[in-house]
Amino acid sequence: MKYILVTGGVISGIGKGIIASSVGTLLKACGLHVTAIKIDPYINIDAGTFSPYEHGEVFVLDDGGEVDLDLGNYERFLDIRLTRDNNLTTGKIYQSVISKERRGDYLGKTVQVVPHITDAIQEWVMKQARISVDEDGVEPQVCVIELGGTVGDIESMPFIEAFRQFQFKVKRENFCNIHVSLVPQPKTTGEQKTKPTQNSVRELRGLGLSPDLIMCRCVTPLETAVKEKISMFCHVEPTQVICVHDVSSVYRVPLLLEDQGVVSYFCQRLNLLMEVRARNMLYKWKEMSDRSDRLLERVSIALVGKYTKLSDSYTSVIKALEHSALAINHKLEVKYIDSAVLEKSTLQEDPVKYHEAWQKLCSAQGVLVPGGFGVRGTEGKILAIHWARSQNKPFLGVCLGMQLAVCEFARNVLGWDDANSTEFNPESEHPVIIDMPEHNPGQMGGTMRLGKRRTIFKSSNSILRKLYGDVDYVDERHRHRFEVNPELKHHFEQKGLHFVGQDVEGERMEVIELDDHCYFVAVQYHPEFTSRPIKPSPPYFGLLLAAAGKLQGFLAKGCRLSPRDTYSDRSGNSSPDTDISELKFPSLSL
Repeated sequence: MKYILVTGGVISGIGKGIIASSVGTLLKACGLHVTAIKIDPYINIDAGTFSPYEHGEVFVLDDGGEVDLDLGNYERFLDIRLTRDNNLTTGKIYQSVISKERRGDYLGKTVQVVPHITDAIQEWVMKQARISVDEDGVEPQVCVIELGGTVGDIESMPFIEAFRQFQFKVKRENFCNIHVSLVPQPKTTGEQKTKPTQNSVRELRGLGLSPDLIMCRCVTPLETAVKEKISMFCHVEPTQVICVHDVSSVYRVPLLLEDQGVVSYFCQRLNLLMEVRARNMLYKWKEMSDRSDRLLERVSIALVGKYTKLSDSYTSVIKALEHSALAINHKLEVKYIDSAVLEKSTLQEDPVKYHEAWQKLCSAQGVLVPGGFGVRGTEGKILAIHWARSQNKPFLGVCLGMQLAVCEFARNVLGWDDANSTEFNPESEHPVIIDMPEHNPGQMGGTMRLGKRRTIFKSSNSILRKLYGDVDYVDERHRHRFEVNPELKHHFEQKGLHFVGQDVEGERMEVIELDDHCYFVAVQYHPEFTSRPIKPSPPYFGLLLAAAGKLQGFLAKGCRLSPRDTYSDRSGNSSPDTDISELKFPSLSL
C-alpha cells in the first residue's frame, strides 16, 4: 500500500481537495486502484450538524455517512464509492480512544495524545486504506490522504505527529507528502512572493514532515526564477515544485499536473508499477476541458435556496448542473436567488431587492429548488414553484423542493389554503408533508433517513424513468426526515400530479411528475450526490435538456441510452470537435 499525504499551508481553502482528487485521478488513469481519506481536525463527530455556511454542503454517502464536501470531489473525480470512515475527525478519534479507555483496553495506563491518539490515527488510516471503493471489490493500491486546515493549527498537531511517526512505520518508499502552498501576487508590484511558502514549509519540516512535492497555488504560471527560489529555500529539486495556477475549469487540473511530470515522479518515488501511461487515459478529461472552454450557447438556471451567499453550500448541485450542461454543449449560468427575498414582506422592506430577485427568476430558462432545513424562505420557494408550474417553465425540486412542490399544488390546485408540512406548521388542517422517520438507533443521524435507498418506478410513461434508461428502479441517496403524506396521494393524482416513484414498500413517495407540463419533476432523494463529470445525473440532465428546448426531441427518439452512460472509453481521439452523439447520447441531435 502506498500513501500520499496532502497538507496545506498559508491559508485554508487553498484547493487541497481538488489537488488530492487530481492526483488520485492521474494514478487511477494509470491502471491503479485508488482510495481517499479526508481528515478534518474539528471535534465534531461528523459534518451532519453543520450549517452550510460553516464548511459548505454536507455530502451524503451510500452508507448514510454525513461528511465533508471534499469527499464529494473524490467521488466525482475518481468515480468511487466511499464510506463514512473515509472521513476522519478529531471527534471520531477521541470518541474511539475514550471508548477503549472505558472498556479497560489500556490496562490502567495513562491515556495520552502520544502514543494513544497518534496510534489510533495511524491504525484508522491503515485499516480504512485497505477497504475497496470500486465496484470490482479489489483492494486499493494507493491511498490519498488530505489533512484539512493549515500546518501550524493547534487542532491538527496530533495528526501531523501521527504522520511523522507513520512515515517510518510504512517505510519511505511507501509514503509521500505533497504540500500545497500559496504564492500571492500583489497587484501593486505584480511580483510573485515566495516568503509565505518558505515559512509554511519551514514549519512543516520543523514538525518532522519533509514535503516531496510543493504544489504552488498562484494566479498566473510560476516564473522560472520563482520556482528556483522555492527549490533552494525549501530543500527540494526545481522539478519538485509544481505550479497549479488558476485554470478555466477544474477538469484541467489533472492535465496540468501530468504535464509537469507528477506521474513519472510518483513512479520513481513510490516504485509504482503502472499499466499504461496516464496521457493515454486522460483523453476524456482533455475532451471535457476543451469542450467546456469552447461552449458558446448558454443555459440559465435559477437556484432558489436559503444559503445562496456561499456557493459551497450547493457544491454538488452546481456540479450536477455543470455535468449536464456540458453533456448538451451549453455553458451553465446559475442565478442564485435568496428565497426569502421573493416573499411579499421584502416588497415592503426593500422593493428594489424584491423586484431584482423576481426579474432574475423570470429571466431564467429553468428553476431548481434544492434541499434545505428550517422554515425561513419556504414561502418564497413555494412562490417560485408556483411561477414555474403556472408559466410552464422547466422545474426540478430536490428533497425539500419536492415537499414544497406538493404544498404549492395542494394550495393552488386542490384549494387547501393552509396545506403545509408539519415541520413548519404542526397545526395545519391539511398536513400534506408529515414526519415519517426511519428508526435506526445504531445509525448516525438518529431518526433521519440517510444513505442509499431504492426507488421503484410505478409508471412506464414516466419522463424520469426514460431518462434513467427505462429501468424498473434506481438506488439514490437520501437525507431527510419528512415525507409526503401517503393517505392524501389520491387527491393529487386525480388532478394530474403523479407519484411515479415510490419506495419498496410503497409507503414513501420518491418522485413526482406533473401532466401537461414541459418538465415539472421533483425527487425526495439527492441525485446530485451520484452525478459524475462523465455520467450526469438524469433528473438534472432532464432539467437542462428542457431548459435548452431539447427534451422532447431526445424523448421522441427513444432515449436509447441512459445519461449515466456518457463518454465512451475511447483513447485515440482528443479532438474537441467531437459531437455529443459520439459520446453515448446517440438520440440527441444538436
